[in-house]
Amino acid sequence: MQLPEFSNRHILKAFSPYGEIDMTANYSEETIRTLDWKEHIRKRPGMYIGKLGDGSSPDDGIYVLLKEVIDNCIDEYMMGFGKTIEVAIDEYRVSIRDYGRGVPLGKVVDVASKMNTGAKYDSKVFKKSVGLNGVGIKAVNALSSSFTINSFREGKVKSADFSEGEILKSHPQKNSSEKNGTEIFFEPDPIMFGKFNFIDEYIEAMLRNYTYLNTGLTIVYNGQKFISKNGLLDLLQENMSGEGLYPIIHLKNGDIEVAITHGNQYGEEYFSFVNGQHTIQGGTHQIAYKEALIKTIRDFYKKDFDASDIRSSIIAAISIKVEEPIFESQTKTKLGSKDIGPKGPSVRNFIMNFLTTKLDDYLHKHGESAHILLKKIQESEKERKAISGIKKLARERAKKANLHNKKLRDCRVHYNGKDERKNESTLFITEGDSASGSITKSRNVVSQAVFSLRGKPLNSFGLTKKVVYENEEFNLLQAALNIEDGLDGLRYKNVVVATDADVDGMHIRLLLLTFFLQFFPNLVRNGHLYILQTPLFRVRNKKETIYCYSQEEKTDAIETLGRNPEITRFKGLGEISPDEFKHFIGPDIRLQPVRLKKDDDLKDILTFYMGKNTPERQEFIINRLRVEEDPVEV
Repeated sequence: MQLPEFSNRHILKAFSPYGEIDMTANYSEETIRTLDWKEHIRKRPGMYIGKLGDGSSPDDGIYVLLKEVIDNCIDEYMMGFGKTIEVAIDEYRVSIRDYGRGVPLGKVVDVASKMNTGAKYDSKVFKKSVGLNGVGIKAVNALSSSFTINSFREGKVKSADFSEGEILKSHPQKNSSEKNGTEIFFEPDPIMFGKFNFIDEYIEAMLRNYTYLNTGLTIVYNGQKFISKNGLLDLLQENMSGEGLYPIIHLKNGDIEVAITHGNQYGEEYFSFVNGQHTIQGGTHQIAYKEALIKTIRDFYKKDFDASDIRSSIIAAISIKVEEPIFESQTKTKLGSKDIGPKGPSVRNFIMNFLTTKLDDYLHKHGESAHILLKKIQESEKERKAISGIKKLARERAKKANLHNKKLRDCRVHYNGKDERKNESTLFITEGDSASGSITKSRNVVSQAVFSLRGKPLNSFGLTKKVVYENEEFNLLQAALNIEDGLDGLRYKNVVVATDADVDGMHIRLLLLTFFLQFFPNLVRNGHLYILQTPLFRVRNKKETIYCYSQEEKTDAIETLGRNPEITRFKGLGEISPDEFKHFIGPDIRLQPVRLKKDDDLKDILTFYMGKNTPERQEFIINRLRVEEDPVEV
């Protein structure tokens, strides 16, 4: 084959899995740079805090900054120093005070500004801590527009002020009557995070987890106290939307604590922790926990149950303490350690030995709970067998559909929980050829995929999971997401419902939310489901265009642009041209997270909104009816 000739004037480009590469870029000595610690953190924040974000998602960077400081306070508590932690947030300014030993006064500046500096390399001082690399608090410093550290120790105080990691002033030591401990103030840098907001709900969930894992610890947040007496038992009770089928099994011994029950919901729900760190992506301890649970139950009932039947509808938590834990990233969301400590057993054997003994003993002593658990497993087995034939046909249909139709326009990288570049993979679920066409033409083909619905989905409320396989739309959507066996195989971190902002669009949105809440509630609980916000209006004159997401924004835009601007009302996604649409699904994308609060009862919510047309819902609709003037279109 004859290849075309290129002169030096041509720009050669290639595609990597992460985007377009300019092959003519000059790679020379001048391109080699050495960044200092502050520059590196600000240049590559994802390595240190996972992602930036604006606070709308619980894993956004501003919460990681908060967590990095609190982790140090928790480590003090775990070593027996300081029973209270005080956290306060005044709009953007955060203050955190513990009553531990306080940073040694001569090292206050170093611990805040020298990488790989800390006391946690000495396992005698911090035997089972979370932060081991001397990095976290430095990342907070570098990513904050202002950062102050005060250390109170033995009747003296040492303070230092920073901005973007640069030291502004190291104050001389002074006498102080304050109790021992460390106090930190910081403000996340708006240059890095843009316009952000702290959401109390996310912060309170984080603080509650700290108290569940550290019974006796009191955390005060803006005057509100959080404390737990019963550890993981309290955690499960607080996070369950309804009663468990049997009383929560709560077992603990030294460096391990577990809690287990089953509910009536679909899916599995796990809360796993290492040294007080919420490992939201699991790891070696969670894998071992599932394995040990299955083995114990099979041995107890002397029957080789299918693992999925045992785990179906389970709600469980595990917390272990490990010396020198190895996490798969600086954000510590997945445990990689194979051993409990340098001289200890493997994580797997440690958990297996504990659970096979303690859970077996519990089931023998609590016959009623054992009977209810057996009945639940048998019901799951019966349902699984009833739909096994349908599932086989559904898988074949999904495989054929992936090859021969265009329902799924896939992207190149998929979520795996490790590579930050892959963590932004997104699936837009939309309806109709025009809407899906606009998104498809506008999307980033590397990280954004599109799934096109055909008409309105079925109302799945009250139906069994059999409908997921019998209904072609649901079956293909489940296959595209790869969530049949749980979220471990989820292919997209962000699942975005993208429908028109009209009555039909809202109805489709409700039907999709019902599907996910009914059969895959963990997709919502784990923060993967979003609603795409698209502009309702375009206001422009010859010099400027402003897109408005509400009536208020439209009013402001008209005032900004002056006399007689052109106003367009977008009635559907298909009416927005691909050139315009790329602005709404690019870096400035507006996503509204679908969140479940701890007090939300899924059964009650779905019954009210998607059940039969009850008098209560009729009254709800009537009370909220309002008449709006149709905007003038030009």
